[in-house]
Amino acid sequence: MEQSFFNLFRIEETRRKMITTVLLLLCYRLGFQVPIPGMSPEFLKTTAEQGSIFGMMSAFSGGAIGDTTIFALGIMPYISASIIFQMLSKVSPTLEAVAKEGASGQKKINQWTRLAVVPIALLQATFVYTGVFLQRPHMIESQMRENTAALGVVVIMSLLAGALIVMWIGELITEHGVGNGASLIIMAGIIANMPQALLSMSSDDDFWQIMLQIAGIWAVTVFFVVFIHKGARRVPIQYARLTRGRRVYGGQRHYLPLKINMAGVMPIIFASVIFVVPGLIFQWLEAHELTRIFNDSTGFVYVTLYIGLVFGFCFFWNRLMFQPDEIADNLREHGSFIPGIRPGAKTAEYLSNVLTRITIAGAAFLAIIAVLPSFITKGTSLPMNMRYFLGGTSVLIVVGVALELVDRLQSQMVMRGADSGSERGTSSGPGWTKKERA
Repeated sequence: MEQSFFNLFRIEETRRKMITTVLLLLCYRLGFQVPIPGMSPEFLKTTAEQGSIFGMMSAFSGGAIGDTTIFALGIMPYISASIIFQMLSKVSPTLEAVAKEGASGQKKINQWTRLAVVPIALLQATFVYTGVFLQRPHMIESQMRENTAALGVVVIMSLLAGALIVMWIGELITEHGVGNGASLIIMAGIIANMPQALLSMSSDDDFWQIMLQIAGIWAVTVFFVVFIHKGARRVPIQYARLTRGRRVYGGQRHYLPLKINMAGVMPIIFASVIFVVPGLIFQWLEAHELTRIFNDSTGFVYVTLYIGLVFGFCFFWNRLMFQPDEIADNLREHGSFIPGIRPGAKTAEYLSNVLTRITIAGAAFLAIIAVLPSFITKGTSLPMNMRYFLGGTSVLIVVGVALELVDRLQSQMVMRGADSGSERGTSSGPGWTKKERA
């Protein structure tokens, strides 16, 4: 493992991509040092530390909704636009046809996604300003309280500009760096809060005991996340044999891997967003009892509704992204079939049953990993950002992005190793160089 790690820096292309990724992430973090004009720097930070819905949104946005900086929205508008177009490409026949055009179609959808970030960021910025700042005028700088219209324009435009810059940085990482830029930005936003949380805990007398508890929870959670993330149901696919003269083509057996956690972290994000809306409504209506129910992460009502939403969104997302009828038609068109299953409708029915069983297992895993850490950390002196870090959403994001990054780096090493091997020799003369063969 150590040798493989150092080999990454010996490959010039990989080394350049890694350095570019780190520099762009540093530029992203520098944006959190630029405050929004007219805003008190102690605003939403206090709200997030109290465990409200804004702290939960900040946990998976990659931004810092608890900070009054221009990057407060983070990558969330771009993620929202990407999810919307990803779903529409499966529902709308027009977008589905564009998506099937290949690279040119994907380029069009990416452009539409960038354009959709503007209205989404404007909506979210307006929501933050009207739903939070105007509800607490004492948190606004005294000289800016009189002209709320001008202040609103400044705040909304600042958040919009920050969201567009973050989107640009994420696309630069995807194009010139290693891994997916949006995923790395979310992971960086989660990890960046850890040093401050650990520093705030260092004054406790039982600091080392708390650290051991955190390490144990983290290790067990990561083990199960990796185990489920790598788990898949391999459906055997048999290619039909074709005889042309004396030669026989095809007949190989391959596998169609169906991941257990096919939906990833999306069901948890959807469930969290759904919980934000009624919590805000009850908060504005000053219904304190209902607000407490929707903020109590270990209450019976909260847990029951949360688990139900996770299961519902798991089935919705998997059925939307993996369509058995389409897969069965593609297998039949390419002369493939599942051994023992008749092509066509029977294949689609078989894949649908397999998908249902896998979705139940994946949804149960997501529900446990999202709810259980709240019971474990309840009653402890852990700060809220540390509880979010140990929660299911943060763990799934960090571990999933880390595994994806490792796979990307390994593929880079394999590709460069194959290139170097082709330079050393070919089938006409193993170990010969191009000059020797000439």
